[in-house]
Amino acid sequence: MRVNLVSQAWRWVARRCSTRAMQGKKSADMRRGLVAVAALSALAGCATVQPDPTMPRVALDTTAGTMVLALDAAAAPITTCNFISYVVTGDYEGGTFFRTVSRETNTASRYPIDVIQAATPRGSDDASRPPITLERTRDTGLRHTAGAVSMARDGPDSATSSFFIVTQDTPSLDFGGGRNPDGQGFAAFGAVVQGLDVARRIQRMPANSDEQLTTPVTIRSARLLDAAPAVCTRSMRP
Repeated sequence: MRVNLVSQAWRWVARRCSTRAMQGKKSADMRRGLVAVAALSALAGCATVQPDPTMPRVALDTTAGTMVLALDAAAAPITTCNFISYVVTGDYEGGTFFRTVSRETNTASRYPIDVIQAATPRGSDDASRPPITLERTRDTGLRHTAGAVSMARDGPDSATSSFFIVTQDTPSLDFGGGRNPDGQGFAAFGAVVQGLDVARRIQRMPANSDEQLTTPVTIRSARLLDAAPAVCTRSMRP
């Protein structure tokens, strides 16, 4: 929107300046044109889309680069609020992306996946907060497409802090998919909106036969960029 408005303003200036130049009034029209540019730029600023309060963003600064996640509090409020609670208390700082899985290396599985998994410094079994109810993709409408952010789990209601990022469409992670034998799928709750290339770069890093990165990627910081959704304020606690 901003680019279109400013571009139109400059075309207006060019046309007007050309006409006035032939009439010997180029200087006066340039002033009018600059006023028009300023006015249209201000209008474009007013038209800037404001952040969706139900889609808060989180910036993950890692040793491999920065990723920005947009979380869907409207579709998956329980999972989103749980994740934000770990973010705002600094639990992910010093944690790592420690696991990489790809279709090329996961050939032994009937349902190969493309993901990188992260955990707090306390590890993937960190349960410093109670486990949360599984928000199934059947109910949320979210899917494990490229860039999706989702919670790692064992049983259906066992997720705590460990999460993963999907680097390629992986429907076997959705409800009814076969990656988890119980068929309940995993709780997708957001997507990478900046830095998916960083996630894919992490996925390609050397790993051992147990899918553990040879050199884990450290999470330097995890920052909430927008206000926490209203639905989360009651559930978050130190």
